Parts: sequence; structure tokens; C-alpha cells
Amino acid sequence: MDRWRGRVALVTGASVGIGAAIAEELVRCGMKVVGCARDVKKIQNLAAECQRAGHSGVLVPFKCDLNHEEEILSMFAAIKEQHNGVDVCINNAGLAHPESLLNGETSGWKNMLDVNVLALCICTREAYQSMKERNVDDGHIININSMGGHRVVSNADAHFYISTKYAVTALTEGLRQELREANTHIRATCISPGIVETEFFLRLYNDNADKAADLFSKSKPLEAIDIANSVTYVLSAPPHVQIGDIQMRSVEQVL
Repeated sequence: MDRWRGRVALVTGASVGIGAAIAEELVRCGMKVVGCARDVKKIQNLAAECQRAGHSGVLVPFKCDLNHEEEILSMFAAIKEQHNGVDVCINNAGLAHPESLLNGETSGWKNMLDVNVLALCICTREAYQSMKERNVDDGHIININSMGGHRVVSNADAHFYISTKYAVTALTEGLRQELREANTHIRATCISPGIVETEFFLRLYNDNADKAADLFSKSKPLEAIDIANSVTYVLSAPPHVQIGDIQMRSVEQVL
């Protein structure tokens, strides 16, 4: 990770869970991390923790609602003005609503598409343009995907969410191909974890905490730091190595 010291990474959804773990780990490795989320107070608290821990990098909190393109564009403009631009983009933000295909609410479907797919694409485009205009040829775009992007589980609550993660799988490979056609050495990777012990399932089943707790009781889940370690593994790969996808689940997870 030495070559990334002092360089700028954007981490979306950095207030809790996987995003917070990734942001902290990159700061520990000496990067300047712009962490964005709607709840910027939590990122401010994390930034203070990183400072107290003596990490060599810095966490810069930024309030941004990824549902709105204008806020994303304003964030990239601010990063350009204050930090020159983005060298690494971690598209971590994602959400799920228990909206089945037969009875789901359109508003829930749209929210998942806006955050899980469209915001990811907008951030990817803006990060690439930031790298291109500064002649950054070794940047990296990492999409935090899901095992749901590779198989469909028998759970109606998850089917639309899974479709957005299948989109992330296709988008990451399409991005890799377009980057090659652009004759750049910028790399594209997605990381696909299974069940991770974060607030994700508590939010998904916000009206049924027991259902979320039952998921964690069936087998030992992954921890957020496991995914953060995968991010640093990907970033540490030699410049000629392209890691397309890391699929990871706990040893005890069946599907």
C-alpha cells in the first residue's frame, strides 16, 4: 500500500458498516479519504477516532445524498478544488428494501436503483474523468458488490435487490472493457461478500429485528474489517494484475 500514501480515495456510504471499516483502513494506510454519507456526523466521529489512533492518513467527512446527481457532482467539484481529484473510488453505498417482485412498492424499487446502480455509475464516471484530466494512469475503481450479484436466493424480499447487484457485476466487467479500450491502466474490481454483520439487515428488516438477528445466529457472518482487508489486498496488487472479482462468504454460510 506504500504507493497509495498521500493519495485521495473516495468512499461512499462511509458512515457505518463496511464503508466505515474501509475508510478507517485506508486512513491507517496513509491515504487521504473523502468519506461521504447523508449522516456526516458519524463520519466526523470516525475521523476524530482515526486522529486519536495516530493513523498516518486523514478522513475528510462530506455530506452527500447519492439519490441526487447534483449533490454527487458538487461533491466531486469540491474534491477537485480542495484535494485536486480522486485516485481511488470505492463505490460502497448500497441499500435494500423488502419489496418483492409481485407486491413491491415502486418507490422502494426506484430507491434501490438510484443508489445501488445509478449513483455507482455517476461516481464511476466522475472518478474516471477526474483521473483522466490529471493523467492518472494507475487509479482504481472498486465496487462493493454482493454474493447476491452472482446467484439468486429463494427470498422474495431480496429479489429486486439482487437484480441491482447483478447489474453491478455486469457494470464492473463493462467498465473493465471500456478502460482497456481507452488505453489506460486504471483498474476495475468488484468485491462480493456474503452475509456481513453490519446494520444492513437491521435496516432491511426494520420492522422485525428478530428476523435480522436470526440471520446472524445461523452461522458466523463476515465482519466489516474482512471486506476492508480485501480492498487493501486489491489495491496492493502489482500494477499489471487485474483482479476482476473477489467472492467471499463465511466458512459456515451455505449459499
